[in-house]
Amino acid sequence: MQSIDGLQSTDGVRSEGGTDAVVDPRTTDRPQSSAGRARRRLAAVSFLIGAVAVTTFFAIGAWQRRWIADDGLIVLRTLRNLFAGNGPVFNAGERVEANTSTAWTYLLWFWAWITDGQLEYVALWVALVCSVAAIPIAMYGGARLYGRRLGGITGDGWTLLLPFGAIIYVAIPPARDFATSGLENGLCIFWAAVLWCQLVAWARRGPHAGPRAAAATLALAFTAGLAPLVRPELAVFGGLVLVLVFFAPLGWKMRLGVVLVAGALPVGYQIFRMGYYALLVPNPAVAKDASGAKWEQGLSYLTNLFGPYALVLPVVVAVVAGVILVVGARLRADAKRNADAADETPTDSLEAVTWRSRLAALSARLQSSTAVVSVVVVAGLILIVYWIRQGGDFMHGRVLLVPLFVTLLPLMVVPLTVPAHLGAVFGSRASQKSVIDDDPEPVTVSSAERRRTRAGLVGAVAMAGLWVTVLIWGISTHANVLPNAGIDIGRSGIVDERRFYVTNMGNENPVTAEDYLAYPRMSAMVEKIDKYHEDGGVILPSFNYDEWYVAQLPAVMPQGAKRQVTVYFLNLGMTSMNAPLDVRVIDQMGLAYPLAAHTERLEDGRIGHDKILPSEWVVAEAGAYPRKPVLPGYLDEDLVRQAQVALQCPETKDRFASFEAPWSFSRFKHNLKQAFTFNSYRIQREPEYEIARCGLEMPPPVNPG
Repeated sequence: MQSIDGLQSTDGVRSEGGTDAVVDPRTTDRPQSSAGRARRRLAAVSFLIGAVAVTTFFAIGAWQRRWIADDGLIVLRTLRNLFAGNGPVFNAGERVEANTSTAWTYLLWFWAWITDGQLEYVALWVALVCSVAAIPIAMYGGARLYGRRLGGITGDGWTLLLPFGAIIYVAIPPARDFATSGLENGLCIFWAAVLWCQLVAWARRGPHAGPRAAAATLALAFTAGLAPLVRPELAVFGGLVLVLVFFAPLGWKMRLGVVLVAGALPVGYQIFRMGYYALLVPNPAVAKDASGAKWEQGLSYLTNLFGPYALVLPVVVAVVAGVILVVGARLRADAKRNADAADETPTDSLEAVTWRSRLAALSARLQSSTAVVSVVVVAGLILIVYWIRQGGDFMHGRVLLVPLFVTLLPLMVVPLTVPAHLGAVFGSRASQKSVIDDDPEPVTVSSAERRRTRAGLVGAVAMAGLWVTVLIWGISTHANVLPNAGIDIGRSGIVDERRFYVTNMGNENPVTAEDYLAYPRMSAMVEKIDKYHEDGGVILPSFNYDEWYVAQLPAVMPQGAKRQVTVYFLNLGMTSMNAPLDVRVIDQMGLAYPLAAHTERLEDGRIGHDKILPSEWVVAEAGAYPRKPVLPGYLDEDLVRQAQVALQCPETKDRFASFEAPWSFSRFKHNLKQAFTFNSYRIQREPEYEIARCGLEMPPPVNPG
């Protein structure tokens, strides 16, 4: 079996490139020493035990908390339309990209096509497999990272590769909640773990590798290029990786190859998105609007995750562990430099240092473990800051899980090395007896080697203490829950999403759309759809959980208009999956409704729900009868009339045409140009202000006086 580090079987301290650095004189003549093989075997076995244990714990925890979130059902509506031949849309006849993760949509479509399984269970299993597989893959990347440090500072110690960051991640309850939620979290961490492994392998290869290495570099570029398709903000991680690879030692042909391989799929899809959907980003990105900072809300979101689990403790412990590893690496590098200096042959020739040679040296340093770790940690921290600035999310912990996972990648496993010759710490300067291969010859131990051994022992004790601390923290907090979880959303607007639905439906594992019929209003909605399926109308929620209002369509429809049921409700997933495909399902926030998505963000709205379009707009846009007593009593006739006028705004009409008009090559070209404008286009949520913005004429009151 190939060893974790993939090294030749020498026991000395090694450089990044894999060449011998400080070679123990006791093993120079024994490159295949039994002690060297035993050290590598110990590291491999400790890694495997840790990886299996953590992965098993995570898999069991994720399965026990299995569910599909309401938002996780949204993507399944798109799959239904794809299989029905309506295209990648949420409502037939409306080209709206209602899913943030393009890769998640088509991954689920592929497995649903292959298995022909029920969509909810396809989403459940694909999410579970991606989430669980991400853990050992990420840990393997860490094992590869530390593979060349086996032996510790002196190079002859005994190393255990212990799970560390992996324990921190899987112990957080939201990590297990969103492992099967039907959302793209599992795909995100799986992608990050694979990219991490590819990065570590790329750094280990070093420059001047062969054709197979070139193919692996292009594969790395392809994975990094997928970032914006996995989730748009992950372009930060993928982009930093591509910059690192591009400026590392590569020929210009390879650099061109990296650009082409990385950009082909995302750029191609971006062109399609602009021509088909007439936007630069998925529609939810417009609905949730990245403009404007909400630092205070973001800090509340961070506290909401850290507080219940005392997460600050493992974070501080992880920082300390990182410092110990950096110090150990420096001491090991110093030992190598001293050995190299002792072996150098004096020479009188001096090579001229030019700016080209300095640039070449800088470029070579980019393809190193240090550069890789730095890029990964910086990317994770940028993503954390990005989400804090955004204000986080309304789902407890969800959007911080992936940035936390990325930041922890270099510490998914940590090496704990016990020095081989502990007698050198306490013994005399004279001699210490070698224990390698029962060698009876005494070995002289220098004062420098004793210092390194002592430093290694101190590091081992400290690392063991940190590992035990993380393990105890994980055991004691893995079952914690938010106060009032499932009952009270709270002033922050953040909720334990899974516990909320479990509590409100009395179902510990809601998975299917049918399970969500137990949620308030859902069964009544299905009955209302059946009742008005032929006549059409706009179905609107009431405060009574067993009743819906209906704004009916006119007895005589305008020429070209069709009778259709429109459901207008915030919970888009459960609503759309319990409605036929010929029923239009839209939401006040705008995830699947561009009119709502293009309204201005409410300053003090609930995070993730800070766009709320008044129902009068939908009544006007759907062509429902605008007068009472047919119009539901709580709606304002004047607002409906004003909305009818506001919808005549030229820019708004163009936006509707961009996703409703028949798709043709001419429309594709038109959308390509207008995508830039539509991405930032905003309307006023109050119809009278929108009329003023567009320079339209205010209609007279319906009931003057």
